[in-house]
Amino acid sequence: MNFRLVTVCIIVLLFVSGLVNAAETSTELQSAGALYDKSVDLANAGKYNEALLAADQALALNVSSLMPVIQANRAGILTVIGRYNDALIAADAALASEGNLTTTHSIAWYNKGDALRHLGRTDEAKTAFARAKALDPTLLPPKDLTVVVNPVTTTAIIPSKDLTVIATPVPTTAKSSLPWTLSAGALALVFVIGSVFSRGKR
Repeated sequence: MNFRLVTVCIIVLLFVSGLVNAAETSTELQSAGALYDKSVDLANAGKYNEALLAADQALALNVSSLMPVIQANRAGILTVIGRYNDALIAADAALASEGNLTTTHSIAWYNKGDALRHLGRTDEAKTAFARAKALDPTLLPPKDLTVVVNPVTTTAIIPSKDLTVIATPVPTTAKSSLPWTLSAGALALVFVIGSVFSRGKR
């Protein structure tokens, strides 16, 4: 059996497998992005329960680069429908994400502040609103933080769809963004090229 032929076949299989994994990841990203866009459209149309369902479906796809913006959006939707404790959990999930997510974090802080305000936790709300404003000076807190308003007239922010483009960098992690199959294929290719050159020198 020819060693080179076996090695080339392995490389080709690993490469094709990597392409399939990359396509699946791209499809999941597009699906999650489309569900996020749908969620924003529904929220802006006042269909908050449907918006929450679309956001939850986007989260279920587990696309890490979209999780923070989806959670920030969910925090606003949950506040609007009166699920303040759930809104705090969603905002905290968005805020726990690392990376250059200034816009997402400003919206999450604002929506957290609004949920805290509705829960009567005024001091914490002031802090959250201040953090939102520090990240985005256009996000001004309500004038009267002690007034708990009807959920339909809440000041929660539902970001525009354009936020998907602005705030979806892949969070900084120690894990490689390449599928393992592509990495293995690249290593095998280096090995084959090295063995070909070393045989040529003999």
